[in-house]
Amino acid sequence: MNKKKNLSGKPERLDYWLLGAALLLACFGLMMVLSASGIMAERFFDDKYIFFKKQAVFLVAGTFMMYISSRLPKAVFYNMVYVWLMAAFVLLLLCDFSPLSVAAGGAKRWIALGPIRIQPLEFCKPALVLYLAYFFSRKQELIKTFSVGFLPPFAITGVLCLLLMMQPDFGGSVFLCMILFFMSLVGGTRISYLLTSLIFAGGAGYMLITSSPYRLKRMTAFIDPFKSAHEEGYQLVQSLYAFGSGNVFGQGLGAGKQKLFFLPEAHNDFIMAVVGEELGFIGVVAVFAVIGFLIWRGFKIALAQEDLQDRFTAYGLTIMLALGFCLNLAVVMGTVPPKGVPMPFVSYGGSSLMISCICIGILLNLSRGKV
Repeated sequence: MNKKKNLSGKPERLDYWLLGAALLLACFGLMMVLSASGIMAERFFDDKYIFFKKQAVFLVAGTFMMYISSRLPKAVFYNMVYVWLMAAFVLLLLCDFSPLSVAAGGAKRWIALGPIRIQPLEFCKPALVLYLAYFFSRKQELIKTFSVGFLPPFAITGVLCLLLMMQPDFGGSVFLCMILFFMSLVGGTRISYLLTSLIFAGGAGYMLITSSPYRLKRMTAFIDPFKSAHEEGYQLVQSLYAFGSGNVFGQGLGAGKQKLFFLPEAHNDFIMAVVGEELGFIGVVAVFAVIGFLIWRGFKIALAQEDLQDRFTAYGLTIMLALGFCLNLAVVMGTVPPKGVPMPFVSYGGSSLMISCICIGILLNLSRGKV
């Protein structure tokens, strides 16, 4: 098969640096899932490799989806923007109102299709990015107006957030609002509209937190986790203990103690605490470096695009991944209130890993012949 060529006659190469960084993170995550989940899996499932094997299957499937996304014509993504958006709405409705939804931890955030569980929030993120990229690229002449440039994207995002709040998923709603804010910022929305929306969003967030005893307790536990170290602040305290005991070089891969039933969700949202304990400051800095490199390549791809929709799409997908990285690290280190945000490529979970791989695949698609 002949490779596509640009105007100079040279083959249009993918951004292999981005590909390498993503695969390195994914393989590292697979190793850490084994380390963080082995003891727990053996006790509760009589198979210490069960989460490792599932994550390996997710990684193979995700890599395949990454390859497909990097080869498909862009029209498949762009001409079906509203199809992806409607699919996100349908998944959220199924999660909120159908018997297919699965409740866990007092919330319904998954859909069970036989042995497969789907988290609709993860599919909402790229669907929203693709819609916003389409919207801002097509409405530039009216983007400063309130009725056309402001209301539609904020209304669409608002409906998605409303459906998420019915689960309830306050953290997921905040994530989508952050995607909207950053894309509106570069899309050309008036700063006065954005500042006003921030004020209203802050007020709504305050009312939601204070009206829910559960959310209020989590907020106070974030401010002083050691005051409720055996209750709401327990998970954050155990995470901080893990980072503290890792010191500079860590306890050694597989030698961490906090995963021994002290740190809940050790292989999921708090897997970076296990990284900090077992690989120490050096290991965490190395992960930071790979993440920073991946984000840099994503922004470089965005800046290299000549078409406005391509540029907004690459920017939005990079922002989506960057928010996942930053919010997860901020939560496990206690710098923002706790919320369920998986670490892209590293945390256990099929929905998160598959969507992260698809995002990288689209970025690779856009990078062809550009970097």
